Amino acid sequence: MITKFDSLFAGHADLDNVGYGGTPINERRYPNAHLATALSKAEAMARLMDGLGYNCFWLAEHHFQSEGTECIPNTILMAVHLAQRTKNIKIGCGFNITPMWHPLRLAEDFAMADILTGGRIVFGVGRGYHTREVETFGSPLRDQEANRALFEEQVDIIFKAFNSERFSHNGKHYTLPPAVPYRGYTLKELTLVPRPFNLPVECWQPIQGGSARALEFMAKHGIRGMVGGGSADGGAMHRVVVDWQTAHARLGKHIELGERLCFGYHFYMAESRERGMKEAAKYYEENMKMFGELRLVRALTDEQIEIMRDPTRAPSARLPRIEDAVKAGGFLCGNADDLIEHIKALEEKYPALDRVSVSLSVGVPQAVALEQLERFAKEVMPAFKRAKAPEPVLVN
Repeated sequence: MITKFDSLFAGHADLDNVGYGGTPINERRYPNAHLATALSKAEAMARLMDGLGYNCFWLAEHHFQSEGTECIPNTILMAVHLAQRTKNIKIGCGFNITPMWHPLRLAEDFAMADILTGGRIVFGVGRGYHTREVETFGSPLRDQEANRALFEEQVDIIFKAFNSERFSHNGKHYTLPPAVPYRGYTLKELTLVPRPFNLPVECWQPIQGGSARALEFMAKHGIRGMVGGGSADGGAMHRVVVDWQTAHARLGKHIELGERLCFGYHFYMAESRERGMKEAAKYYEENMKMFGELRLVRALTDEQIEIMRDPTRAPSARLPRIEDAVKAGGFLCGNADDLIEHIKALEEKYPALDRVSVSLSVGVPQAVALEQLERFAKEVMPAFKRAKAPEPVLVN
């Protein structure tokens, strides 16, 4: 039964001239003062959601995006700030791009956030999808096998540090601690100081391709999976759910369909589905321009991606349209009854699914985002009577 509603904000500032006929993504450039409004935008959204019964407000770590699309470089720092501006809602780090960190620095920073906020910060990890970001920080991304191997070793270290009073690690990329003299002895073990108060640490990771290796690695560590988010292929969701259950079973862990998952959707509400699609089309198209270039929409051809760079050709070309996404079930659009019907169907198909994330596309301005989040909370969430905000966790 679905009892929790989340929302993910990747950190886009308000954008001008959006849609297939608007400014090409690679030609967008905004001054620093405008890029920084993504931070105040996140705060406005978190404060609103805090009073409306949402469960978790997810952020995303990204760097160097002068285009204004993903402008929050440190989710843990931002989450601690938002926890001081809100009372109940959890703040999710969705996701710390682990290859851009030293794993122990990431573990330390989260542990501090966990303690300082009384357990209101949710941990998340990811491998990354921007070469400009990951490769600039000195880690591989174009070499996917090298990226995954580094990521898996880093996550192994992070969980050792969280869960063990003393730990060591000897792997391909890290030897922790180094065998150096210290105060008259040779280092053999480390202790993370401080460690999180709330153990085991709740950890989430996005599921894109959903390979058997990736799903089994997540299951091994008890990492939960977020599926969708607006860039994943809509029809792949059911396959991921089944494969997720199978991956746990291979490790001797029995879970029900939908358990330990969150389904993510972009949404837009209006008095009718047709009106909603008309209003949201330009935002859907801007989102497609951004994620299509990154090869996160697998159905797009190289020719379609090339066409999306040209605002004179794109509006009339055969490109993905919001009508197709709504029909396929990957984009929730319409009035409250339309959205409730869709989410109720999820409950019936996936009985162990307990949360859904509803987010706004890249380019949705702050005023519209706040109006949409408020409308969803007041018109849709009451149909799921057990949905409620998380209880605050107090630390003595």
